[in-house]
This record gives sequence, C-alpha cells and structure tokens, in this order.
Amino acid sequence: MKMMGLIGGMSWESTALYYRIINEQVKQQLGGLHSARSLMYSVDFHEIEKLQVAGEWQQAGEILANAARSLEKGGAEFIVLCTNTMHKVADQITDAVEIPLLHIADATAQRIRDAGVKRVGLLATAFTMEQEFYKGRLAQSGIEVLVPDAPGRKTVHDIIYQELCLGIIRGESRAQYREIIAELVEQGAEAIILGCTEITLLVKAEDASVPLFDTTLIHAEDAVKLALATK
Repeated sequence: MKMMGLIGGMSWESTALYYRIINEQVKQQLGGLHSARSLMYSVDFHEIEKLQVAGEWQQAGEILANAARSLEKGGAEFIVLCTNTMHKVADQITDAVEIPLLHIADATAQRIRDAGVKRVGLLATAFTMEQEFYKGRLAQSGIEVLVPDAPGRKTVHDIIYQELCLGIIRGESRAQYREIIAELVEQGAEAIILGCTEITLLVKAEDASVPLFDTTLIHAEDAVKLALATK
C-alpha cells in the first residue's frame, strides 16, 4: 500500500469525511483490520480563507506547497489536496514536489465521462464557479458546465462558508440548494457536481432529480485506488 499525503483543514469538517471514507474503503477492499497508510498536514483554514478573499492566491499556494514538501519528506508517495477551491494553486503544489498530485477535477471528469454525461451543473464556492481553473479543466474533457445565476452563486457560496465549514446543517439551506439544483436541471443539466467538499454534508441524492457527483467521495475513492494499485 502506497503512503498517501493528505493536505486538509479546508475545512476540517470535510477533511474528516476524507479520512473516514479512505479508511472505510481500505477496510472494505482488504478486510480485517486494514486501514490506510497516510500522512496528513492540516492547515489553519482561517489563514487560507483570508488570503482567498484578498486574492492572495500565490501566498496561499505557497502555504500548501510547503505542506506538500513536508508530506513528501515524511514519506508520502502522492498528494491528495482535500478541497476543490484550492486546486486553483495545483501547479504551485506540483512544482514544489517530485511526487504526483491526484487532481480532484480530473477524478471527477473521469466519473462523468464514464456515466456518459455531457452537461453538468456545478455547485461550489464562488471562486470555483466563476473562475476557469476548474470549469476549464472539465471543459478539456468535453464536459459543458452550467452554474447558478449571480444570486444563486452567492447563496451557495455563503452557505458553504457561513454554515457548512462550521458544521452547521440547516433544513432551510438544503431547501435553497434544492431550488438552485432544480433551476440548473431546468436549464439542461444532466447531473450536478457537488464541487465543494463540504456540500456533501448538506445535499443528498434525494435532493435532486438527476445524479449527483460527490467530489469528496470520488476523490477519496480514487486516492484508495492509487494507494492500492500495484507499482
């Protein structure tokens, strides 16, 4: 089993899901008392969020690049960045280390292609919904991405940062997400990407009339596949 290096803490609520899913998957596949060989570098999300808002992506990227360097020195054989938004600085991370980064958008795109889906709705932070670092990567795989209108994007973003990242789950917020999902489906979305690792805390399969692609689950499952793959 390869040693995986997890960069977490963005937020720790979703990082805890990664840790649980990864270990459940290893146990399921290997049986017995098996669990994942992993290292985790968990950052202080307060610092990262302030840099996001200020547009200081280079500085935020250097924090994560240093985390990756630490994991590599500790023996990690590949990196899992446990967040969608901060894949904006994926190149800074890959440039800092010799080991590979398992990119969350690539893992998600592969699942979407396998399902035969061509047009998806994206729910994520405003950074991910509005900038091209994520949507553009999906487009390279032939996937058309729809996002909510401006008020919808603000609603999705605010619920992530003001509630989900703090572990707050509200029925009213779930209802708002359901309305936004329905609008995307009406516009032609064949499926919905839960493109922020916290959204899976709130939105479940029954909240949509189309399939959901849970990036937290997909990324964690692919991390286990890579860890268990024969060299």
